Amino acid sequence: MSSLSSVMDSPVLRSYFTYATIVILKMMLMSPLTSYFRLTRKVFANLEDTKLASPALDKKLVGTDPEVERVRRCHLNDLENIVPFVVVGLLYALTAPDLSAALLHFRIFAGARIFHTVAYVCALPQPSRALGFIVGLTVTFSMAYRVLRTVLLL
Repeated sequence: MSSLSSVMDSPVLRSYFTYATIVILKMMLMSPLTSYFRLTRKVFANLEDTKLASPALDKKLVGTDPEVERVRRCHLNDLENIVPFVVVGLLYALTAPDLSAALLHFRIFAGARIFHTVAYVCALPQPSRALGFIVGLTVTFSMAYRVLRTVLLL
């Protein structure tokens, strides 16, 4: 247990754990949101799922819906961006960056991903969604640059 407490003594790692958890939870909430859209629009991916809306299996309820697909694409975009952030962010936190720089990276990424989700699900006009995506991606690249620079200078 002493090794865990020594890890938790690092404010950078505590900050990383906090913001990584926030964006992971945000990503996890996309699954129930997809289910909500499927149920309210009565559009299912599998025949057996139609029993949720109708007592009999109903092939007419299997298909796609633009709003369901919008939420699914947002979830896929989260997977493409949050997973790299979690990995690169941990490596970055282990390079012992300045706390203020680390907080800036973590907070901007979390804010950008939350904004991206709102822009995607609510169909805000472009370039709002693109800005959320680009800002988050830039943060991850910035942390990756710091990791590589630190490792290559050893």
